[in-house]
Amino acid sequence: MNSEFGKHCSELVPRERSGHTAVVEENLLYVWGGSGAVATPSARIPSDEIWVFDLERGAWRMFNMTGQVPPTMSGACGCSLNGHMYIFGGYDFSGETNEIYCVNLTDGKYTSRKIIHESGSVPSPRDKLSCWVYNGRIIYFGGYGEKTMDDVRSRKDCFIVEEESWLVDLIWGWNNEVHIFDPTQASWSEPKTHGRAPSARAAHASAILGHRGYIIGGRVMETSTSDIHCLNLESWTWSEIIPVSSAPVGRSWHTLTAVSDSSLFLFGGLSIDCKPMSDGWLFDVETKKWREVEHPFKDKPRLWHTACISTASDVTVFGGSCEYFLDVLKHPCNDMLIFQMQPYPLHMICEDYIVKSMKSNTALRTVVPLLPQLLLTAVQRKMSFDWPSTKLH
Repeated sequence: MNSEFGKHCSELVPRERSGHTAVVEENLLYVWGGSGAVATPSARIPSDEIWVFDLERGAWRMFNMTGQVPPTMSGACGCSLNGHMYIFGGYDFSGETNEIYCVNLTDGKYTSRKIIHESGSVPSPRDKLSCWVYNGRIIYFGGYGEKTMDDVRSRKDCFIVEEESWLVDLIWGWNNEVHIFDPTQASWSEPKTHGRAPSARAAHASAILGHRGYIIGGRVMETSTSDIHCLNLESWTWSEIIPVSSAPVGRSWHTLTAVSDSSLFLFGGLSIDCKPMSDGWLFDVETKKWREVEHPFKDKPRLWHTACISTASDVTVFGGSCEYFLDVLKHPCNDMLIFQMQPYPLHMICEDYIVKSMKSNTALRTVVPLLPQLLLTAVQRKMSFDWPSTKLH
């Protein structure tokens, strides 16, 4: 990005939203899609907008997507791979979809294209699913959506039908399927998994550590779960992890972020009794222990938000709703919650100290131009933005 990024765009802020997609590439946070206060046409977020937040300078900028732009959607599954954002599934206000789009994030044009698969069978339409990126492929799990009667019959162990959801020959419900998309071949495949698979679910959270994909919680029927499952992405073997400590309550619409080689950070969601949550938890996959963490955002519950890890190892939570009433998500947000997961490098601490000290030290401001060029450039980037990071304890 050019040097004018923060100067011209610091006051731009994307609309409040939930059910959107967010990814981080090279310390830039990309946000697309979602819905406003309620899932109606009047609350649609323009689908030709992609918002970019510079995590160093603290400034937003909006770009218009070109090409084959996805329809307006919430609940789509997004990820980044090789400088591209992939958007699959979602609800476009007329029903769930099974289309996949690819947006180039590297050339500044933000050109989108709809991918037409070359081989394999496309998963059935669905939303509120999750994915892992591994070995250049995207692995999708679960979700809620429609199937034909014949497909349900052939997958009776993978699909839970929602009562009274039948429409002619279409049936809605939850699945626990695993599908693989290979962008280089534009191909879909479905691996044969081993072990006991998680129950069908949607609105769960997932993260990846090494060659293992983890899922936690989710919703099926009127129930939310708190179970933890791991899929070995080499052997395609499922295993359930039983914690040896007290654990978070069951929930859906939460986020899970890998923050170290062995730790996952869970934040927010909707509890079994439909209460928006604001608690944060760390799970150690080696010791199988949960630990609740203290943070200053206990008065900011979030559900159907996004959480991304930055190059500084901060977890950046954006958007989501803070209220849920009578099956409607209310009061969507557009603020950010930043969780510092580990100590910053010494050079970042020094840069922050200089920027903060300049506010009250006139003499310091006169000598800052004498700093070494690399340090001066870093300080100048931060001068217009004092980042309120929050360290977890």
